[in-house]
Amino acid sequence: MTKIESAWQLRQQYFAPELHLYRPVKTLSISVTGASCALKCAHCGGHYLSAMTNLADLRSPEDIRADSCLISGGCTPEGKVPVSACLEKLARLKGNRRYNFHVGLLNEEEIKALAPLADTVSFDFLGADSTIQKTLKLNKQVADYQRCYELLRRYCAHVAPHICLGLEEGRLVGETRALELLARAGLEQLVFIVLRPTPGTQYAQLSPPPVEETAEFLARARLRLPQVPLTLGCMRPGGLYRQQLDALAVAAGINGIVQPAAPALVKARQLGLTLKEHQECCVL
Repeated sequence: MTKIESAWQLRQQYFAPELHLYRPVKTLSISVTGASCALKCAHCGGHYLSAMTNLADLRSPEDIRADSCLISGGCTPEGKVPVSACLEKLARLKGNRRYNFHVGLLNEEEIKALAPLADTVSFDFLGADSTIQKTLKLNKQVADYQRCYELLRRYCAHVAPHICLGLEEGRLVGETRALELLARAGLEQLVFIVLRPTPGTQYAQLSPPPVEETAEFLARARLRLPQVPLTLGCMRPGGLYRQQLDALAVAAGINGIVQPAAPALVKARQLGLTLKEHQECCVL
């Protein structure tokens, strides 16, 4: 029996026969730094900030026509999204909406200040010092991410760790260690994303990890975390890669997929899963 087959059998023991499909048209992505980022990471280079709404352009709750918001932005040289300076304005804008904060390496005081506003915190968790230094250009270590994750869990209502597969030059380097550290620390949900080679970035000409290797990692995650909901998040390659990966992810026991490719829906129906549609961010 393959890992994917074993993972699927385990999923059936612990979860209802449902696949959650997320098409987040009712979640507005907001950048607290506009298009600016001090890090210019090798995989992103600030590219995706330009598609987000600039917080500076929002004046009142009525300016936001969405049920929820992803609050993110570019990083400081220390690897944090500078949300702390914006908390008063974000509180005025919130209304009845839910906020998902993507924050980076905040310190304890910053996390305590953030916690009352955060319905969810998305946190990129890395498992190799080399990935942090090569890809993110940060003079930090895995221990810094462990410490921040523990503080987020201590003070915030819900934390959704993310693991990016292939973040170090398209290779799986620290992902297994990241999975193990999260399993030991405790988690209620886990989101996987995959390196998406992006034009204009240092990694533009690289390839993501092979589809089969990525799918097998998802299966190993299911076997390691049999009762934790696993989601395939929005950031992953498109085209044929996505079509193949999404179908394999369903077979490997994933619980949810953001912007699923059609083959994933076909595979879900073949496996007897009911499709559940959602219109907000997958961690909300």
